[in-house]
Formats: sequence, C-alpha cells, structure tokens
Amino acid sequence: MKFDRLLSIVLLLQHRDLVPAKELAERLEVSQRTIYRDVEALSAAGVPVYAERGQDGGIGLLAGFRTDVTGLTTDEARALFVLASQSAHSALGLDHAHGSALRKVMAALPAPHRPAAELTSRRILIEPDRWHAAPRPETDLEALYTAVLSDRRLRVRYRHSGQTALRTYTLDPYGLVAKAGTWYLVADHKGKPRLFRTDRLSQVSLLAAEARRRPGAELTQVWHDLRRQVEDRSVGVTIVVRVRRERLDMVTRIAGGYFTAPPAPEAGTDEWLRVEVAYPVVEAVRHLLQFGTDVQVVGPSEARAEMTRAIAELADHYHAA
Repeated sequence: MKFDRLLSIVLLLQHRDLVPAKELAERLEVSQRTIYRDVEALSAAGVPVYAERGQDGGIGLLAGFRTDVTGLTTDEARALFVLASQSAHSALGLDHAHGSALRKVMAALPAPHRPAAELTSRRILIEPDRWHAAPRPETDLEALYTAVLSDRRLRVRYRHSGQTALRTYTLDPYGLVAKAGTWYLVADHKGKPRLFRTDRLSQVSLLAAEARRRPGAELTQVWHDLRRQVEDRSVGVTIVVRVRRERLDMVTRIAGGYFTAPPAPEAGTDEWLRVEVAYPVVEAVRHLLQFGTDVQVVGPSEARAEMTRAIAELADHYHAA
C-alpha cells in the first residue's frame, strides 16, 4: 500500500541525513521514479522532505522532524510483540532496556491495535535454545556487545575445537549472531571473514585502532556467506543406510542434516527405510554408531569396513577396561 510505503520512507529518512533515491527504491522494491513521486506526495502533505541532486545528493528530512508509530498496521504491531526468549537480552545486558522499549511502543500504538499486540506478547514465545542443551561456559557478551558497537579492533584469545592451546587474533568485527542458542562473533582476520564461537573466547581486549572492514561489507551478508560455507560441506562419499522406521524421527533429528534425499521405503519390508547420507570422508560414517542396531550401513564396501573396524575397536576397548 502507498501509505505504508510513505511511512517507511519517513522512518528510513529519520536516521540519516541523506539517503540516495536508488537505495530507497531497492529497499522498498519500487522504481526511483516512484520514490520521487512519493517524495512529492509527502511534501504536499506537509512533511518537510527534500531532494538534493548530484553525485552526493539524496533525499532527506529537515532537522528536528520526527514521526511516531501511529501508522502501524495491526499485523505490524503484532510483529513487534512476538517476544524472543529473555536469554538473548540477558546475555547482552539488555533486559531492562528491552522491557522499557516495549512499554514505550505499547503506549505509542493506536488504541485499536493495543489489545492485539498485548495478546500476542502473552500467546507467542520464541525460545532459541535446543532441548537438553549442554551447559556452556559463561561468556562476557556484554563486553563483546560494547566492542562491536564502538567500531574498534579487537584482540582475542581463542580455543579452536578439539584443541587445548589458545591462539591470539587481532580482529575487525562486524557483529554478533545468535544461532540455535550459540553466540558467534563475526569478524575479519587479515581481511578474511571468520567465525568465532563466543564460548571459546577466554579474553577480549578493545584496541584503540578503528575496525578495518572491507568496503561495502555488512554483518548480514558476511554471516550469510560464512553460514553457507559451513552448510555446503564438500561431499566426499555418499553412504546408503537402512533406518528402522519406528526410529526415523530420532535419526532425522540428529543426523538429518546429512541426508541427501527423503527416506524411501525398502522393498519387501515395512520395518526399514533406505536413506542416502553424505559425509566429507568415509571415516565420518562412525557418526552413525550412536544409533546402534536401528541403523545399518548397506554400502559402499569401504563404509561397511569402517563400521566393522569401529565396532571391533569398541569391543577391544571395553574388554580391556
């Protein structure tokens, strides 16, 4: 709707001196010509908006102009009050600020929208932590939060997975990301994007030098690229396994990220399903040992041989104990 777009333009302009028309058009998914028509409509309605031509020009609001949130629709008001778990705000030291902000937004909402927003806050809760999550070391996220907002370089001591020694890194941070209950620091190291689990950081020092981020790089895109690198694991071997039908939900929950296709019925039996599983190396097939006799490796032969070796090693280990 045009009204929603006009309000969006005003809200975007409130936080910047000048915003290029091209950027507004991209963010609102309209043409630049439409943006200029919207600016004319805002000006005619008494909003002190103006346009400056030229390479360094853009669209801006006169200093001091502010609007409230009375243009929110009912669904937009509900969206603001879908509350995330307090653990995220607590970790950043923002419990009080979060509650205060919501109270202010509630007070500013149009009266007809307040019941829907209040009901949403009571009926919807997002909990990011997994069931039976293992205890994690305490992390001073508040210090990291302060560091990434100050646009300063960081020096950290970090322990990589499977290692005991700490390594020192000088980083140019983009920000913090919470994924499935785990916090990550997204930063450049020597100009290359890296991920650092915050629960493996033992020391964080804020340096005097400003962060040297790559031109045009923003947290959202850097995180997207890093996440894709993690998820797009190279497939070294595809393994065919049988999964007991009654245990499929459990196997899918734990190992489903390695499935290459949905499970398929196995001919001649209702008890078993067939699944293809992709691992980077054949030794990773040992990952399936946790399912005991509910999963059976069918092929290739080197995967079956690896499972046989693993089972023999386990037997020797327990016989010797």
